[in-house]
Amino acid sequence: MNKRTQSFEYEWFESADDLSPQDRELLQAARDALSKAYAPYSHFQVGAAARLEDGRIISGANQENAAYPMCLCAERVVLAAVESEAPGAVISALAIRVHSAKHPVSEPAAPCGACRQVIHEKEQRQRAPMRILLQGEKGPVIALQGGKDLLPFAFGGEFLL
Repeated sequence: MNKRTQSFEYEWFESADDLSPQDRELLQAARDALSKAYAPYSHFQVGAAARLEDGRIISGANQENAAYPMCLCAERVVLAAVESEAPGAVISALAIRVHSAKHPVSEPAAPCGACRQVIHEKEQRQRAPMRILLQGEKGPVIALQGGKDLLPFAFGGEFLL
């Protein structure tokens, strides 16, 4: 038996003020997308914004359903919107913001497992990682180098060949 270690580095910013203007703009677009959320059951809104290589920003928000498994997460909504509006476009960065009507969220929230898988597959298709920014309603920001940091042992299409 061999033991191995899997690790990754990420950047921690105490506030969005410490980010580049481009990253601040993307986080603001994700915050603006919160108003598009339909979350009457959980009251937990998620906004996501993707910056394409050409500089365009496309956003999306979570869409709940009384049958919870049918809910759409903001991350998957925005990734689908990118494919619909700009087929084959490369996403250079993805920002995710959250808000809860029940309590303040002052820490970044990471995507669910399904969204991590979809992010991984998008990166595989575009053959490039996307910078991922995570922030709560305010407070610190986590910046990841790509989806591999969210899903280190990802399942990919190569297993199905």
